[in-house]
Amino acid sequence: MPLRHLLKAAVAALAGLLLIGPAVAQDAPAASPIPPFPATAPKAPIPYTELHRSPSRPQPKPKPKTASAATGPASATPLASGQAPFTALTASSPIPPAQLEAFVDGMVREAMARDHIGGVTVSVVQNGQVVLKKGYGFSRLNPARPVDPDRTLFRIGSISKTFTWIALMKEIEAGHMRLDAPVNLYLPQSLQIPDQGFDQPVRLRHLMTHTAGFEDRALGQLFEDDYNRVRPLNVYLRQERPRRVHAPGATVAYSNYGAALAGEALSNVTGKTWEALSEDEIIIPLGLAHTTFREPRPEIEGLPHPMSPALARDLSDALHWTDEGYERRPFEYIGHAAPAGSASSTAGDMARYMLLLLNGGALDGRTIFSPQIARWMRTTLYRPAPGASGWNYGFEELALPGGRRGFGHLGTTLSFMSNMTLAPDLGLGVFVSTNTDTGDQLRQRLPQQIIQHFYGPSADTPPPGARALAQQGSIYDGHYLTSRRAYGGMEGFVESLIGFTNVRVTPGGYLSTTDNEGVHLWAATDKPGVFRSLDGPETIVFEVRDGRAARIFGASGTAVYERRGDWAGPTLLAVLAGLAVLASLATLIGVGFRSRRDFRQTTVQARASLMQTTQAVLWLIALGCFGAWAAGTGDNARVVYDWPGPWIVLASACALVAAVLTIMTLIMAPVIWRGGRRVDSWTGGRKLRFTMTVVIFSAFALDLAYWGALTPWSG
Repeated sequence: MPLRHLLKAAVAALAGLLLIGPAVAQDAPAASPIPPFPATAPKAPIPYTELHRSPSRPQPKPKPKTASAATGPASATPLASGQAPFTALTASSPIPPAQLEAFVDGMVREAMARDHIGGVTVSVVQNGQVVLKKGYGFSRLNPARPVDPDRTLFRIGSISKTFTWIALMKEIEAGHMRLDAPVNLYLPQSLQIPDQGFDQPVRLRHLMTHTAGFEDRALGQLFEDDYNRVRPLNVYLRQERPRRVHAPGATVAYSNYGAALAGEALSNVTGKTWEALSEDEIIIPLGLAHTTFREPRPEIEGLPHPMSPALARDLSDALHWTDEGYERRPFEYIGHAAPAGSASSTAGDMARYMLLLLNGGALDGRTIFSPQIARWMRTTLYRPAPGASGWNYGFEELALPGGRRGFGHLGTTLSFMSNMTLAPDLGLGVFVSTNTDTGDQLRQRLPQQIIQHFYGPSADTPPPGARALAQQGSIYDGHYLTSRRAYGGMEGFVESLIGFTNVRVTPGGYLSTTDNEGVHLWAATDKPGVFRSLDGPETIVFEVRDGRAARIFGASGTAVYERRGDWAGPTLLAVLAGLAVLASLATLIGVGFRSRRDFRQTTVQARASLMQTTQAVLWLIALGCFGAWAAGTGDNARVVYDWPGPWIVLASACALVAAVLTIMTLIMAPVIWRGGRRVDSWTGGRKLRFTMTVVIFSAFALDLAYWGALTPWSG
C-alpha cells in the first residue's frame, strides 16, 4: 500500500465525499509534459536553522570538504539536470568522479530545499569501485548531527527483501528447497497456508514474484512505535494471516506478508532465526559492519537479540516536516516481519552490497553466492504481459533511460525512502536513502537522472500525441482499482477509496492517468496497449478484451489495476454522500416547520418520522466523524500506528445503525402511503419527500456496504 500518500489521498477523498466531488474521481486536465526536475541551475539549500525555524538549535561544525563529508566541496559547481557540459559517455566509459559528485550535489541539494528533506545518504559504484559516497543534511536534530555515509544507519525498508531472496536462492541451489514446491512443505503446521477455496498451493516462486494471491494489509500491525508490541515472526505470521483473494500466479500484488513468510520458511529449514541467518550467510562474510536486521530495544524473551548499542548510537532519526519545522518520529519497529523490511544500513555498506551484486556474488576474495544465483537475479521469473515490468528472482526489473534494463529494489517505511538501482551493462549501482517522508521524488529520480545525464540520450522533445489514440478514448477511459490492497473491512474501504487510477485519453492524443501521486502523461508506442511515460523510461501495459481495456499492468510491477464500472467508483459514492447530507439537513429543518396537523398522524407514521429524524442525525455524525478522522491524519505514521482510532470506528458504527434504521423505514414505506382509516395527516407531498429521503439513504447505505464501510469491528 502507498502509505506515504495516505494522508493526502484520504483527506482529498473524504473531503470529496462531503463536497460531492472528489478530486480522485475527476478527469485529469490536459497537461504539458515537463521534466522531472527543473532544467535551470538548482538553488542553494536553505540553511539548517532556517529549515528548522529554531534559533536555539546549535548549528553543526563544518567538516572537511571531502567526498564523504556531510556537505559538498566548496569548489563544485552543481550541474542542472537538463545541462550537458560534455558529450554523453559510451557504455564502456566510467563516469568522472568529480563531475558525478557535482551533479549529485546539485540534484540532492535542490530536492532537500524543495521537499524539506532533513538528511540524505548516497553511494555510487561502478566497475568494481566506489565512485561516490556522501552524506547530506542531518541525521539527528538535537543535538544536530550530520549524516556520515560510513556510520549513519538509515532504514532501507523493502531493500531488506533482497537479502531474503539471496538466502532463499542459496537454499534452492543447494537442493534444500525447491522453487516450484509448495511453501507449506517448509513451514510448521501452525503457519501452513489453507486452501481457502483455491485448487493450487502457494509455491516459493509465487512468494518471490509477489503472485501468491494475498491481500495486502498494513494498518495497525505492519509498523509499531512501541517495542513491547513487537511479536516473534512466527506469531505475527499466524495472527496477521491475510486472505487469499487471487489464484496463485494469476495476479501480482506486492506482499510484505509473503516475503516475511519466505523468511520464516528459511528459518524453519535452517534452524536459525532470520537475523542470525542473514548475518551468517551475507552480512558478516561480506564485511557489512554497519548493517543489521536487529532493532534497538531491550532484551525481550522470545525475540531475537536486539541491535548492538554501538550501532544504535549511529541510527538516524526518522523525520517528518510540519509547519513548525522538522519533527522527530519514534523508531519504526518492524522486527515482527524482519525478512520483509527491518534492515538498517549505511551508504558505505550498501556500496559493498552493490559491488557484490554486480560482481557475480564475490567480493574481496570472498564468495557470498554463486554465478548461477547472480544470473537468476538478472533473469525474469515473472512478467504479466509483453512489455510490462516483471520480477526477477525477488528483484524488481527496472526500466532505465536509453532503453536499458536493470534490476534492484525500492524501500519505503513510514519515514525513510530508499532506492537501490543496478545497471549491469554500465557496471553501475546507485543507492540513495532519505530520513524524511518527503524524499520519494528524489529517491525515485536520482538513479535515472544519473544515467540519463551521463549516458543519454539527452531528453528529446516529447513525442507528439497520437491522433489515432485521441479517437480511441472509449477503449481506455475509466476507473481502475489496484490489486494491492485490503479486500474487506474498514482498511479495505480506505485503501479502495485511495487506490483508484483514473484514465482518459486527452484531445491531444496522450494517455492521462490520475492517482494519489498526481497526473501522469503517457505516449502511445508502436506496440498496441503499451504506453511510455513522457518524463521517464517507465511503461504501462493495457490488457484489452473485446475492444475494451480490462486491466493495467503498472509501471512498477507491484500491482495490477482492474477496471471498475462508474457505479463502483468513488464518483457515485461522493454523489450519494452529498445527497445524503442534503436529505439529512432537509429532514432536520422540516422538523421545525411541521404544523399541528402533523401530530394527528398514525402510529406507524409517527414512528417512521422519528426513525428518519434519527437517521438524519446519525448520517451527519458519521460523515462528520469521517471528516474528523481525515483532518487528523496530518502525520501518516499516526494513521498506521493508531489504526483504526475512535473517529473512524464511531463513523462506521453510526453509519451502520443509520443503515439498519433505513432498512426499517424502507419496509414501512407502503404503510406510510396507505395511512389509517380515520387518521392520516400526511399530505401527498410529505409522503413523497419521506420516500425520496428513504431512497437516498438506502442507496447510500448499500454503497457503503459494498465498500466495506459498515464494519466498525473490522478495523
